[in-house]
Amino acid sequence: MSLGFYFDMNRCFGCRVCQVACKDRLGLEEAGPRPRRVQTYTTGTYPNAMLYHASISCNHCEAPACVANCPTGAMYKDENGLVLHDDNTCIGCKTCVASCPYGAPQYSEEKNLIVKCDTCAALRENGMNPVCVDACIGRAIEFGDIEELKSRHGDALVSEIAVTGEAVTEPNLLINPKEAALQEDYKETII
Repeated sequence: MSLGFYFDMNRCFGCRVCQVACKDRLGLEEAGPRPRRVQTYTTGTYPNAMLYHASISCNHCEAPACVANCPTGAMYKDENGLVLHDDNTCIGCKTCVASCPYGAPQYSEEKNLIVKCDTCAALRENGMNPVCVDACIGRAIEFGDIEELKSRHGDALVSEIAVTGEAVTEPNLLINPKEAALQEDYKETII
């Protein structure tokens, strides 16, 4: 069983509540790290310009570059296949930050630690969802077994869009994309 996230771009309107809920749960009060990031992009030109939002966190990859490159084993995969971080083993070298193609591990200067999505493991152990799932107003995010998410949401799902690049680390991420997200001529837009 592989666990991961499903993200429906057609339901996301870029409110960033998932991002705020994640930062709150992790106690990240500083401006920098955002283990779940919502970014807005535009593509095309008038009259065919399009806008979309992408909510991305750690994709708990099958072949995570952060785990492969961590010199101390602080970044590891658990028995459920989730990519986790051991704060006590970490030496703060930031190799995982440089290795991840998705920007998932991030350095918190305030905590002097690497921070990343752990799928709210403590909450899930008590039968709850990750906070990003419950916080999402548009119900655009789900977490669970990747095969069950695929069967529930159909065949039009992808694991890569233009802004994430090629899925070389085999991310456990399923996206129901907007047409705009498949266009290569995107640029990030601040709104």
